[in-house]
Amino acid sequence: MKQLKLTLLFLVITFGGLAIGSWLMANGPLSVWYINLKKAPWTPPGFVFGLAWSIIMICFSIYLGKLFLKANTQKNKLIFLLQFILNVSWNFIVFNQHLILLGLINITLLTSLLFYYYFKVSHKVEKYKYLLLPYMIWLCIATSLNLYILVYN
Repeated sequence: MKQLKLTLLFLVITFGGLAIGSWLMANGPLSVWYINLKKAPWTPPGFVFGLAWSIIMICFSIYLGKLFLKANTQKNKLIFLLQFILNVSWNFIVFNQHLILLGLINITLLTSLLFYYYFKVSHKVEKYKYLLLPYMIWLCIATSLNLYILVYN
């Protein structure tokens, strides 16, 4: 029962973060600025982003529920908070402020943090660490998209 409560809590927090991030990016991918950027040929269609983030946050919330059931430490709380801030702030940095280099630094830190979760934190919930893979893969793709925009615009 505690596992379910933790997972539901993280679902609320992570989807809340997506909502805040969406709000912070103003017009985001529909803005004239973004539409006129040269984007990578592998940029997925717009609907993929919402679908991907939904799957990612469901998997991540299940993982976090398991992790915090086993290791509800101050360190894990701080790592999660940093992940949350980096994830939400990227939208504001890139879509609202158009700071592509800062966005690349931000998403690189976020990606590094997810790899840290996978390799250094997940031993506490070893069989659930694979729930991080969608997030890690998506961040690698997103980082490459961010880098492409920085280089070619």
